Amino acid sequence: MDLALWIAAVFLALVFGVGGAAKVVVPKEKIAAFKFAGWVEDWSPAAVRGIGGLEVLAAIGLVLPPLVGIGTVFVPLAAIGIVLVMVGAIFVHARRREPLNIAGNLLYLAVAAFVAWGRFGPESFMG
Repeated sequence: MDLALWIAAVFLALVFGVGGAAKVVVPKEKIAAFKFAGWVEDWSPAAVRGIGGLEVLAAIGLVLPPLVGIGTVFVPLAAIGIVLVMVGAIFVHARRREPLNIAGNLLYLAVAAFVAWGRFGPESFMG
């Protein structure tokens, strides 16, 4: 179980670390050119950067605390943060009628919920 949770956390950290960093550094207009990123048209550049920043923080929170042995409670909290971001993303994509994006969001939500459940519960770093 611990290995599965690590794999899930690293997967999420890679996806949200890269995706979040792109939202922080790439101009909104260039992001909008990607096939599944039309949603950025509904948001200000500052909001897109803010979402990206939250994603980068979540990615860091998923893997760094257990690696350094400090603040391991942040692992499940970061996973819950991703769940909440994905719930918001599902609403945005539902409003825009983008079922493929919703499917991806549901996948990330499920993986993050698994990490939160596992790290708060049977494979907690906290005790």
